[in-house]
Amino acid sequence: MGYGGGQAIRLISNLILTRILFPEAFGLMALVTVFIMGLVMFSDVGIGPSILQNKRGDEPDFLNTAWTIQVVRGVILWLGTCAIAIPAATFYNEPMLAQLLPVAGVSLLVAGFNPTRIETAARHLLIGRLTLIDLSAQTIGIIAMGILAWIFESIWALVAGTVITAFAKLVLSLIFLPGERNRFRWEPTAAHELIHFGKWIFLSTICGFLIGQGDRAILGKYLSMYLLGIYNIGYFLASFPLLLGSAVMGRLMIPLYRERPPSASAENFQRLRKMRFAMSGGLLSLVLTMAFFGPFLIGVMYDDRYIAAGGIVVLIACVQITTVIGLTYDQSALAAGDSRNFFFFTALRASVQTAFFLVGAEIGGMTGALVGQGIAGITVYPFLIRLARRHGAWDPLHDGIFFSVGYLLGAVALWLHHDKIALLAQLVAP
Repeated sequence: MGYGGGQAIRLISNLILTRILFPEAFGLMALVTVFIMGLVMFSDVGIGPSILQNKRGDEPDFLNTAWTIQVVRGVILWLGTCAIAIPAATFYNEPMLAQLLPVAGVSLLVAGFNPTRIETAARHLLIGRLTLIDLSAQTIGIIAMGILAWIFESIWALVAGTVITAFAKLVLSLIFLPGERNRFRWEPTAAHELIHFGKWIFLSTICGFLIGQGDRAILGKYLSMYLLGIYNIGYFLASFPLLLGSAVMGRLMIPLYRERPPSASAENFQRLRKMRFAMSGGLLSLVLTMAFFGPFLIGVMYDDRYIAAGGIVVLIACVQITTVIGLTYDQSALAAGDSRNFFFFTALRASVQTAFFLVGAEIGGMTGALVGQGIAGITVYPFLIRLARRHGAWDPLHDGIFFSVGYLLGAVALWLHHDKIALLAQLVAP
């Protein structure tokens, strides 16, 4: 509900902003987001998962050491945005990136000071309070973004909105979450535990960048900012179910797997099966809704400049079917402290997806790239099952039912909208 509320707020803002700003602004902001997320993920040492799964996750010395590492990381990240600004502007031939990136990077500096109360609340499943804080911060940032866009009609409104959102989350977390105030602290034992567990998370999130942001990083070289902006609109709509599922799984699965390991008893496995069926059924329904009605939604919500995004929604939704079905499995490794094998799987997935995406882009432009991404998801699925089986989490009945339904209806959606996909292929051909 919290993630859905946040996306609803973003959607309303998106509909307003697309009528105030030009499509190129969204393409340029997509590149800014790629670099911001890249820096975040290339420096993630797993503070959150460490606090969630470590037996010392409630001890002040452990939490303050984690916070100290997080603050230092935030400073380094902001300096990193300053350092890459000019090279990024040169690589993509977009001079404004040199100005936008250092300002957008302030949000990373601010986020570094977020209290560990956030992770502690997640550890103890205080999801309602965390949800309200996230929604409130997003609302504040988006309102500010809309006002600034209306006044200045500039991409700077989008950048300023991200910084304001970061400030809002910091302040709201300090006011409304329970817990002691963080202080700078360095306990060698805690630091060793954090770094030992986090080194594999660090490597995993580097790969996660390629999985989550690699499409826009690659397409930024193949497409104009106008077409990249249209792609970003289509991606925003089509990726809602997968991002919703990832957000929920990230909050819930590690604590659930930690408290009720599926390999420990048949009762635990059955409880997780019920949750998995409910989650996959809901998410797959949303994915297929996007596949069938994506072009209609684009036509109703956006003006004619964005009409090509309809075919993008259909393709991305169908590509994500495999990922949605396997979404509940990989967190079982992190819950068991097996960050090493989690990294190996993530690295494989990132390598295969990037390779297929690049080959597809060379052969068929954006359409070929998305087809390649779908093939990559099917290719790595057996390795995900191997990881899940290691921790007793794989449910073949679940996968069999949802693969049959998902692929059958996905094929129907592709046939139904073949004309829109053909039009898209002509528009964005290499």
